[in-house]
Amino acid sequence: MKTLHLPSGRKIPILGQGTWRMGEDSSQKDAEIAALRLGLDMGMTLIDTAEMYGEGGAEEVVGEAIANRREEVYLVSKVYPHNASRKGAVEACERSLKRLKTDRIDLYLLHWRSSIPLSETLEAFESLKEAGKIQDYGVSNFDADDMKKAINLPGGKQIATNQVLYNLARRGIEWDLLPWCHQQNIPIMAYSPIEQKAILKNSQLKSVASRYNATPAQIGLAWLLQQQGIIAIPKASNPEHVKENSTALDIQLTQEDLTQLDQAFPPPNRKMSLAIR
Repeated sequence: MKTLHLPSGRKIPILGQGTWRMGEDSSQKDAEIAALRLGLDMGMTLIDTAEMYGEGGAEEVVGEAIANRREEVYLVSKVYPHNASRKGAVEACERSLKRLKTDRIDLYLLHWRSSIPLSETLEAFESLKEAGKIQDYGVSNFDADDMKKAINLPGGKQIATNQVLYNLARRGIEWDLLPWCHQQNIPIMAYSPIEQKAILKNSQLKSVASRYNATPAQIGLAWLLQQQGIIAIPKASNPEHVKENSTALDIQLTQEDLTQLDQAFPPPNRKMSLAIR
């Protein structure tokens, strides 16, 4: 699996597995565990989850999926904003560690901004890092202005990534957030990288896919993964979709392909509000 470097110098895989909506239906648990394990077998060792997903249920699914395989996994989880106080973030992390059945989280993120001062959250993250409970920390759903304020706080320059909604249909971050993150060497982690399948019926996307004997989803992922400083975390519970995702890295799009995709999904021509899902 290709990797990139976080500001801390640690490596992170550029293609992983998302877990949103996992852990909500007990009848799907075995299938979800099997899908995550298949993803690990195929090299997608980054797994992204959050205490919000299934109110801890997704973390429990992940905990079972990575049992006896923790050393090969790059584990990402997120803290609820209302739990992100100096004391609350530490307690939330402890609960996540218990559900995940591990002693550490590789990357711990604030899920989105809240009324709790970000300085408190960063202080909690620093203490968790010093205790070895997390290796790196970052944020999610932060716009460019949020990021500029964040890095000027104590501990802010240690922010390792910003996880945001980004895909062919949601390109607003290209106006300001993405260039700024590039300048700061802060990777973007793209969630919903195929817009929950909403983009897959686009005729231009299908046209590009046909040239590679690939699926539209694979082209959508390849478009993201070909960019500098982007990590993608598609969620899949179906084994075929897991396999599709894992092979998207093998596709190298040409300039002709990229131009065609720009015509189908135009880049932004103005500042846009950060899309959040």
